[in-house]
Amino acid sequence: MDEALNLRRGWTTGACATAACKAALTGLWSGAVPDRVTIRLPKGETPTFDVVGVVRGDDWVEAGIIKDAGDDPDVTHGAEVRVRVSASGGGVVFRAGDGVGQVTKPGLPIPVGEPAINPVPRAMMDEVVAELASDFGRAPDVTVTVSVPGGRALAAKTWNPRLGIKGGLSILGTTGIVRPFSCAAWIASIHRGIDVARADGLTHVAGCTGATSERVVQALHGLPDHAMLDMGDFAGGMLKYLRRHPIERVTIGGGIGKLSKLAQGAMDLHSGRSQVDFAVLSDWAGQDLTGCNTALEAVGRVPDLARRVAEEARRQAGTLIEARIDVVVIDRAGAVLAHAR
Repeated sequence: MDEALNLRRGWTTGACATAACKAALTGLWSGAVPDRVTIRLPKGETPTFDVVGVVRGDDWVEAGIIKDAGDDPDVTHGAEVRVRVSASGGGVVFRAGDGVGQVTKPGLPIPVGEPAINPVPRAMMDEVVAELASDFGRAPDVTVTVSVPGGRALAAKTWNPRLGIKGGLSILGTTGIVRPFSCAAWIASIHRGIDVARADGLTHVAGCTGATSERVVQALHGLPDHAMLDMGDFAGGMLKYLRRHPIERVTIGGGIGKLSKLAQGAMDLHSGRSQVDFAVLSDWAGQDLTGCNTALEAVGRVPDLARRVAEEARRQAGTLIEARIDVVVIDRAGAVLAHAR
């Protein structure tokens, strides 16, 4: 439980897959699938999961876990993560079942051609296989097929298509725990987008605050989908990663409100964590704008203010990265108010 906000945490798809793997493998080797299983997470916590949807074949067993993301608005909350286990020719072999994607672009932590099951969930399932093999006196030679019914449709609501993960969801998690409304998952997706762009040899990427600015910037520069980074409010998260993993040219796009905050030095553009300083806008405009309710209203009074905002936002970004930077400021309808190059 998040004590500050009284929010309930949940479990990652990787934790759910690990629990399903343990249930199915126990059933394969013992003949009885447990109703509940307990797993150990990377930091030592031991959550317990209810097992659902057990199915058996001649030489395989499949079990499911319903993902509970707690109070996080996770697209996979309520999805069933299923694992089928059977004998392999040697070692633990991972397969993508229905609704789990395949990696098709370099730059991700999993090689091209592999199922989109991230390293930590793989390690957790490897540990389960080794533990049960020891308990039952079996060789740890198991094929683990992970599926998420309906996962292909859910994946369309994630960053997976842009990252080159085709056919379904990723099985994710580094701690096994979903923390409500965490920024970490979003920022991690920005980082993976940069990794994929670099691995593909792109020299120009763009980070935008929302769908409208993304559409405008992509059309303006003719950029491919995987050059578009879902920056959202996390300008700092994107720019700091680009400082360590540079790309030659970077475009930043957004509405006048959020980019006014970036221009004034804010790196988190969320309305709850930064505000437009109208006294600063007044200085830039050369007239009193402190009575304005929004940055858009201020620009309505002084249209050339948009150009100064774009230039200052470009300057702020330039304090963090060495790249060719341009900033595109739009209004709510998507009209370009200013473009600082």
